[in-house]
Amino acid sequence: MGVNAIRPDHSSEAIAKRAASSLRQALLSVLLIALALSSCSEHQELRQNNDPDRYTVVEDVLWGSPAGFDLSMDIYTPKSGKDAYPVVVMFHGGGWLVNDKSIMHQASAYLATHGEYVICNVDYRLLADNNNSVTLNQIVDDAFGAVLWVKDHIGNYGGDGGRIAVTGDSAGGHLSAMIVNLGDRLSSAPFSQTSPNFQPSYLPAGTTAEEVAEQGGLGVQAAILSYGAFDVYQGAVDGFESLRNPFWLVSGSLPRGLFGNDQNVTEHPELYRALSPAHNIPHASERLLPPQLLTVGTDDPVTTPASVQAYFQKLELAGHPVSYWEYDGRSHAFLDSGSNRILGNSFEADAPEALDVMIRFLDGVFASASGTF
Repeated sequence: MGVNAIRPDHSSEAIAKRAASSLRQALLSVLLIALALSSCSEHQELRQNNDPDRYTVVEDVLWGSPAGFDLSMDIYTPKSGKDAYPVVVMFHGGGWLVNDKSIMHQASAYLATHGEYVICNVDYRLLADNNNSVTLNQIVDDAFGAVLWVKDHIGNYGGDGGRIAVTGDSAGGHLSAMIVNLGDRLSSAPFSQTSPNFQPSYLPAGTTAEEVAEQGGLGVQAAILSYGAFDVYQGAVDGFESLRNPFWLVSGSLPRGLFGNDQNVTEHPELYRALSPAHNIPHASERLLPPQLLTVGTDDPVTTPASVQAYFQKLELAGHPVSYWEYDGRSHAFLDSGSNRILGNSFEADAPEALDVMIRFLDGVFASASGTF
């Protein structure tokens, strides 16, 4: 009797739990693959969601070439005739492994149609690029560099470099949070255990990373984080770097460490925490972060409402201005272009309500910041 009591693995209840856990993992893998293979049907856009008569767009604007890898952005400018507009810098999702800025085309067009903002829809390197050799800190370097480029050049496209919001979904939400939380951790030295700082892929002419940090060059005025991945450390513990993460296979790559094969989360946890916004929230008494809006679908199995709520609570406890919005009945990736039958998402059906919430948040931030809008 005592032996049976300490061997629960052989009980029918335990077997059922393990089976349920395996089923949940399998279903999550299917959802992730579906997310990566989401079909884009831009030609079916309704005019109320995308009215090209209300904005101009300049596509594939080269903003950086880290290690010779060209990166571009699409820039949307309203036609309403203002001298300058606040700017939204947008980063797409895809687990840092798949997708590009095209997955955010419809969201960008919607914001340009319905909002008074210049939209910068940004490409960055993916882990699978350069023969599956890009590291996660280099992707953060790209996000930092994109913001610095926008501040330097957006005046040429009708934008105000002093009024910038960053936004992104899933992996893009992580990058936006890194800009907000760790935009002051810049260095000319390569990212390492002894110097877990970042080298932006673009720097203003004649400046160093240290000078940009000292001058607050990566400061932004608002952030919208949609179903973001805020704890890279925990994600690695849970198997992000293994075949349990199907994005590796979808990207055509074999799983490996986020920082290469010489580092792992067990022996080098500090590297993973350095890339985790959840582990790098300053107290407001030290550095006040800009207003932030966190959004997530109530039925999201990838970045769950519980995980987003936990991050929201950490920001609140640290004294920062932050809002939270749950999208009832929605799963992951409700902002993506096109449709995904497996996830049950459609841009036309799901994205506009969420984008309207984002616009109202931005209008409130920039109206209160400037006094007029």
